[in-house]
Parts: sequence; structure tokens; C-alpha cells
Amino acid sequence: MNQNLKKFVSNFEIIFASMFLIVTTVLVMLNVVLRYFFNLGIFWSEEVATGCFVWSVFLGAAAGYKFRIHVGVDMIVNMCPPTAKKIIGIVVDLILLLINGYITYIAVIYLSHSYKKPTPVLNISTAFISSSLLVSFGLMTLYSVVFLIRDCKTPRPIQGEV
Repeated sequence: MNQNLKKFVSNFEIIFASMFLIVTTVLVMLNVVLRYFFNLGIFWSEEVATGCFVWSVFLGAAAGYKFRIHVGVDMIVNMCPPTAKKIIGIVVDLILLLINGYITYIAVIYLSHSYKKPTPVLNISTAFISSSLLVSFGLMTLYSVVFLIRDCKTPRPIQGEV
């Protein structure tokens, strides 16, 4: 596999979240300048900027989960012996799998109701925005399965363990 394609696949959440954030920033800044200096405005910019921001937040959350960089408190776990740390890690993986899977299920239900509702300005389906929930929590559920399998085979050392 091509090296650039490999980098893209391994970082696609960050890439798309960044693109959505750039679109949000550019649209908001452009609209501010147009309103302040020219007394004009882009009528659809707020709706598109909000949608892009929602996508950037949820894709960013999925990326944070993928790279395990979300904040966690492991003070008590660090005081446990290595075997207990590994068991706790697997239990946490299992709990997160269940939570992410359930939220993915709820996102499917929410999406099935939201596709009928149009956005106020552009009159497009709100499913374009709501699908960010399904994509991000679907990815987190997939990563939870990967983490659980990986930790059951060879449990990862928890921070502070040598």
C-alpha cells in the first residue's frame, strides 16, 4: 500500500475534522467581514458553519478515542498490581464497547427520524448533520472492538507500568 494512502487511512478522522473546522472558520470570518464592511451577508453561512462544526466535533472525538488521548483518571488503577491493571483495562474496554454500541444504536434511531426534517435555510435533510453521530460513534464502536481484542490477546501496559 502506498505510504501516503496509509497515512490518510490512519488519520482520516483528523483530516476530515480539520477540513470541516477550516470551512467553519472561513465561513464565519467571511460573513463577519461582509457584514461589517459591506453590510452584506451570506444567508446560508450560519447553517453550513454549524453543520461543519458538528462534524468536526464528532470526528475529532472519534479520533481522540482511536488514539486513546481522552482524559482519564487512573490514580487508583496505577496502585494495583500488573495483573489487576490488565483485568481492569479489559473490563473498561468491554464497558466502552457496550456504551459506544448503544449510542450507535440510538444514533440509527435518531437518524431515521431526522431525515424527514429539513434545515430552515437550505431546506436540506438534517440527516446530513445528524449522520455525524452515527459515523463517529460507529467508528468508536469499531475501535472498541479492536481495543478489546488487542487487550485480550496481549493486554496493553497501563500508563506508569514498565
